[in-house]
Amino acid sequence: MSPTRRDFIINTAVAGSAMSLGLHACSAGPRKLKILVLGGTSFVGPHQVRPALERGHEVTLFNRGRTNTHLFPEVEKLVGDRVDDLSALEGREWDVVIDNSAILPSWVRRSARLLKDSVGIYLFTSTRSVYSDLSRIPMDIDGPVYPVESWTEETEGSMGYGPQKAAAEREAIAAFGDRALIIRPGLIIDVRDMGEWYIHLLENGYTGTFMALGPDYPLTFKTFLEGIREGVESDATFTWMDTEFLQQQRVRAYSHMPLWMPAVGRNAGFNRFDLTRTWEAGLTYRPLAVTAKDTLDYHFTRPEERQARLRSGITAEREAELFSLWYSRT
Repeated sequence: MSPTRRDFIINTAVAGSAMSLGLHACSAGPRKLKILVLGGTSFVGPHQVRPALERGHEVTLFNRGRTNTHLFPEVEKLVGDRVDDLSALEGREWDVVIDNSAILPSWVRRSARLLKDSVGIYLFTSTRSVYSDLSRIPMDIDGPVYPVESWTEETEGSMGYGPQKAAAEREAIAAFGDRALIIRPGLIIDVRDMGEWYIHLLENGYTGTFMALGPDYPLTFKTFLEGIREGVESDATFTWMDTEFLQQQRVRAYSHMPLWMPAVGRNAGFNRFDLTRTWEAGLTYRPLAVTAKDTLDYHFTRPEERQARLRSGITAEREAELFSLWYSRT
């Protein structure tokens, strides 16, 4: 291990000894990092690679070499498979690794165990779905997580998304201890904000567990929709239907109505997280109007068949039917 790598791990471990509330940062300022990204060409990966390169860091991508292979021709690309071929990572050293692509805990177990002595910090992209009970108001980072102390590769695929990610977090921590950095996003509003924040966290040696939510608390649906309307210069008007009516009409939260989760029962705190720790660690947000406009502009650059085939939201016909039913009873 080179002196530079050894110094990085020692500095990270020293910072870990001063950890409180699950977070800490090295006192040293940002320096050029060797960053390994597991994935990197889809999902949130490109939005982490771009700011890393812009800030002068050295990036290596590890993936199967099948998706968006044209991206980042200037960076080193290693080909392998999270399931059965990590050989390209053997005998190599990096300062940090960003794990975006793991959907099963066994994937994290393999990569984290292989890299634990050759990487300083292991950043794992988890999810808000690891929480087993979201009834607290406000919710906080230390809420109850699914208890998945044991699992097997035969059973992990049937655990459910939240428990799988909770088990994956444990694998990262088991291998890296205080050098693990766990990020729990919800639905990502502007991935550019999150990607830039990832690089900020790594530059400053943060570890521990953080939420990646926002942009503000509390953000009401009224404020949210008005921000979008402003950004896209729309003349839309809003009709407010109550939760009971929508549930009676079998309008599904997070599917038919993106971002909507009824604030009742075990989900009462779903959209009410205390983000103090996250903000203190430097997450900032573009104005909602900017995010909305840029998202719509991006949407119109996609092929027409992609524009017509949205992955969530009710159809215009179903929306009209709901309006008719709502107004007939009110």
